[in-house]
Amino acid sequence: MNYVDGYVIAVPTAQREAYRQLAQEASAVFKDHGALQVVECWGDDVPEGKVTSFPMAVQRKPDETVVFSWIVWPSRQVRDEGMKKSMEDPRMNHDPASMPFDGQRMIFGGFEVIVEA
Repeated sequence: MNYVDGYVIAVPTAQREAYRQLAQEASAVFKDHGALQVVECWGDDVPEGKVTSFPMAVQRKPDETVVFSWIVWPSRQVRDEGMKKSMEDPRMNHDPASMPFDGQRMIFGGFEVIVEA
């Protein structure tokens, strides 16, 4: 079964196009290093929670939108090797201050697929 990296971040709403462009560029890098698919989703119906929620998890501010993303890899091994190569790829060498989101509030993790329908 495939392996999935999942991400949730808060992006300033006014930075949507800058984020989309960055995500498009990064998707090419991940795919060049073994990813099967990269999906970036701009929050459209992301409710506030009372106990927990996506907005609470990323400490979303009023002028931000939640982004939910995932990368599909053929296996954990391909992901580990591909992610390392992706992070070393010069195309991913961005100044953190120029990023269109606060990476410190990113939530991420790797997941073994157990059901695929």
